[in-house]
Amino acid sequence: MDDISSEQVPETVATYLRLRGLKPSAKSWRRRRRVRDDDENQPFTAGRDPRGVGDVLTELTRQAGWEGQLAREDVVRTWAEVAGADTAERTRPVSFHEGTLTIQADSTAWAKQLQLMRSQILTEIVRRYPEAGVVAVRFIGPDVPSWKWGTRAVPGRGPRDTYG
Repeated sequence: MDDISSEQVPETVATYLRLRGLKPSAKSWRRRRRVRDDDENQPFTAGRDPRGVGDVLTELTRQAGWEGQLAREDVVRTWAEVAGADTAERTRPVSFHEGTLTIQADSTAWAKQLQLMRSQILTEIVRRYPEAGVVAVRFIGPDVPSWKWGTRAVPGRGPRDTYG
């Protein structure tokens, strides 16, 4: 078959032979040769441009699936910018569980005021950090002493008139 020129073979037979890989065409030979000659260590090839450290770290965090966790850490780290300086002085993020960010306030009055501003704060968090996955914000007041601990704790309301 090699001694027969391509002019003597019908076009359909030549196409069949090329598709089956029995007789390489000039185009496929060039393509195979280019792939074989295209070494990753060759200068001036695709993908060889230098990249910044920030680009490399962004790609690494995307591939590792850390974007959400890092975005949640950014919400906590930049809480003063998200909520405002006055609010950040009297509040702090304490937990993030299943899309709900819990914020603890210094007083119940601040917690109630922030509940009224919930949509504004949530909108700002979602606008700045969409990867964080925050879907709700919960505001709680300060920690109060609990009577529900120790070996002699009893079920029920307990002493409630001591703070009144």
